[in-house]
Amino acid sequence: MTTRAITVTRTDLARLQQLLQSQFAIAIGEGRPHLAELADALDQAQWVDSQSIRPNVITMNSTFKLVDVQRDESETYTLVYPEEACIAEGKLSILSPLGSQLLGRNVGQDVCFSVSDRKVHKRVAKIWFQPERVGAFNL
Repeated sequence: MTTRAITVTRTDLARLQQLLQSQFAIAIGEGRPHLAELADALDQAQWVDSQSIRPNVITMNSTFKLVDVQRDESETYTLVYPEEACIAEGKLSILSPLGSQLLGRNVGQDVCFSVSDRKVHKRVAKIWFQPERVGAFNL
């Protein structure tokens, strides 16, 4: 397993490391390798102050468009903490297999992951909203 290089805000890094050490994450983490991969990516992440993050990077509470490369279908999601997740509203948990792959991704980057026995290949097409871009540094 290779750790992907990501850039995150200092605020997101601290909150996510705390989340991954919580009883909740520990309880659901058994048998979920994507959570270990997220923890490794955070351990190796380059962090920046919220004011310095590039506007084309997915941060927590960013809203973005993903394109399914194989099916040429697009979806819009907001990357959120587990307590806010509601897939029917497009709110994707950072602890989901897809959500854990998206943090720190740039527009134009691809994510590949498995759902059941099927490989899924998606591309970050656009970031509609990034909190840091509009000065919302503590969402």
